[in-house]
Amino acid sequence: MTRVVVADDQPVVLHGFAAIIDAAPDLEVVGTARDGRELLGLVARTRPDVAVVDVRMPVLDGIAATARIGAEHPSTRVLVLTTFDLDEFVYDALRAGASGFLLKDVTADRLVEAVRLVAEGSMLLGPNVTRRLVEDFTARTPAPVPGVVELTPRELEVLRAVARGLTNVEIGAELWIAETTVKTHVSEALRKLDCRDRVQLVIAAYESGLV
Repeated sequence: MTRVVVADDQPVVLHGFAAIIDAAPDLEVVGTARDGRELLGLVARTRPDVAVVDVRMPVLDGIAATARIGAEHPSTRVLVLTTFDLDEFVYDALRAGASGFLLKDVTADRLVEAVRLVAEGSMLLGPNVTRRLVEDFTARTPAPVPGVVELTPRELEVLRAVARGLTNVEIGAELWIAETTVKTHVSEALRKLDCRDRVQLVIAAYESGLV
């Protein structure tokens, strides 16, 4: 059973999302919060697998709360939901350690699927978010990322494929290697680049100019 907490300062949204998630047979909402500070206390008490977090909350916003969760509770993955489709929120949330970013107009089925994917350690970005992220990084001047020089040619190929949003199965099919081999290369890239998850790998790939 995947344990989830939900944080949003709007009661209707908060309880609506919590009800949708809790209705899934494999997901359990273990608490809700209305601001970032309350969320941090909730995460510390319940140690959830996933925190669904709104960007704009009082006392402590979602970006700051995400960064604190990543630093203090690295086993808890964060899925950011917001009504604001703005570049700075996307970039700041991902840099803070979020594993996924979706807009609040997401369907109930997609929300449940997103929580599951994030819990499994997958990267989850909505189509508009991915487009904006790519545009943002394309406009930036590539900067050296420590650890990139340590990657083998095959690990670089896998990293580029991850940055394109491919799953392990799709990467294996494209590179003609087993899925278990892909997982090994992804794990090595995570270790060498000191990245927490696939989202961080994507950021590293774009920042270093590999994509």
